[in-house]
Amino acid sequence: MITRYTRPEAVAIWSQDTKYKIWFEIEAHAATKMAELGVIPTEAAEAIWTKGKDVTFDADRIDEIERTTKHDVIAFLTHVAEIVGDEARFLHQGMTSSDVLDTCFAVQLARSSDLLLEGVDRVLAALETRAKEHKYTVCVGRSHGIHAEPVTFGLKLAGYHAEWQRARRRLVTAREEIATCAISGAVGTFANVSPEVEQYVADQMGLAVEPVSTQVIPRDRHAAYFAALGVIASSIERLAVEIRHLQRTEVLEAEEFFDKGQKGSSAMPHKRNPILTENLTGLARLVRSSVVPAMENVALWHERDISHSSVERGIGPDATAHLDFALHRLAGVVERMNIYPENMQKNMDRLGGLVFSQRVMLALTHHGISREDAYAAVQENAMKVWRGEGRFIDFLKADERVTLPDADLE
Repeated sequence: MITRYTRPEAVAIWSQDTKYKIWFEIEAHAATKMAELGVIPTEAAEAIWTKGKDVTFDADRIDEIERTTKHDVIAFLTHVAEIVGDEARFLHQGMTSSDVLDTCFAVQLARSSDLLLEGVDRVLAALETRAKEHKYTVCVGRSHGIHAEPVTFGLKLAGYHAEWQRARRRLVTAREEIATCAISGAVGTFANVSPEVEQYVADQMGLAVEPVSTQVIPRDRHAAYFAALGVIASSIERLAVEIRHLQRTEVLEAEEFFDKGQKGSSAMPHKRNPILTENLTGLARLVRSSVVPAMENVALWHERDISHSSVERGIGPDATAHLDFALHRLAGVVERMNIYPENMQKNMDRLGGLVFSQRVMLALTHHGISREDAYAAVQENAMKVWRGEGRFIDFLKADERVTLPDADLE
């Protein structure tokens, strides 16, 4: 993670302390159910919880052990044994490392989703507030970057609000799909661990049971999850790019807030640059960069391999933490955005009424003129205005093909 673009709440989910705490909880919950089933002594399960539940596991010590074992879960279990003592031999009965790693990853992604939903809700609230505020603020609509027909700024923001409602639904679905637990042992056969243990751990960790695991949780789930994050990142970029365009000097219909004491350029003191929305455009690219690797992780060999592991150690924290940061930055931009209705009106008037060309054409068709002839007459007069030769309405009034009364044209 790039710490410049993270919030503490997101970073905490992916910290070593949090990871090892989740690993311990998975192992300890499994031990509790195994004791209930008579697989291990009840006293051992109780001792594991008593001695380990309030411990902050020593990441440096685990790293030291792993330098010898070359296996992170074994290194962790060895360190737990140093703390718990003899009862630790009953940990990990019939389980495999993927049971711990995949279930932990599911917990972290689910918790990250909850943070992301908070961010999405803040964006939605900001868009709703500003859309209602500018429900009747007229501005020009643009297609291909060129003036088209009038809209309102509230309608523009309402369109984004609808998009973010879809984003929320996608994220809820993605969370549901990723939040699965697999405690099925080597190659997923349950040969040495009961499915009852899996169900118990899933319940305790707030997860669903993976219907059929192959030792690992199938990675199509993860691909769908990161794809959903990528689409949300694209929605961030679409709104950010709109604000950047509106802030251009020649347009200036809206702009990012500019705080007292803020500097826009090291060379030019007059500058007010859209740095936040430009940053959001970059963060969207960064989040989307996780999508293709997640797709490529789906095709693992047979019942498992670990080609996905190194990828997920990167994209898990990176994509979720940076998207979390981007959501709150975007919400802040919308909440504090400077909006200039006067400039919107000036821009509306720049083409001298050309934005009403369709209304004139349609009115002519109701006066008995073919659509083709009406289009030709209106376009010919419009092009004169583009060349700066005069006012649209004056040309229309002077054109014998335009049979509308002057009052209707006005």
